[in-house]
Amino acid sequence: QVQLVESGGGLVQAGGSLRLSCAASGSSGGIHSMAWYRQSPGKQREWVARIFSDGRTNYGDFVKERVTISGDNAKNMVYLQMNNLKPEDTAIYYCNCVSAIGRIYWGQGTQVTVSS
Repeated sequence: QVQLVESGGGLVQAGGSLRLSCAASGSSGGIHSMAWYRQSPGKQREWVARIFSDGRTNYGDFVKERVTISGDNAKNMVYLQMNNLKPEDTAIYYCNCVSAIGRIYWGQGTQVTVSS
């Protein structure tokens, strides 16, 4: 089992920045990748960014150039740096983990609200 706890959300003005953190704990037998997703009211959860165990990263087209995903293996942490935030970025942001054997874990989410 893997437990994921997100933090760092909050209220920010448009154009501002936030850094989300995800703390992972527990035993997984190895990690394939970790990611951030988001869900706005009335919309489906959508993928934002993913970082693989070898350090490769992928980003959704709608946030590319504005976000950076990074990880600290020693601390079991994953971060999402978000810049130039827009009101449409308002959502609950979820941390996601895919284990080496394909199990998927989710955190409880952290609210990000961007005011215009």
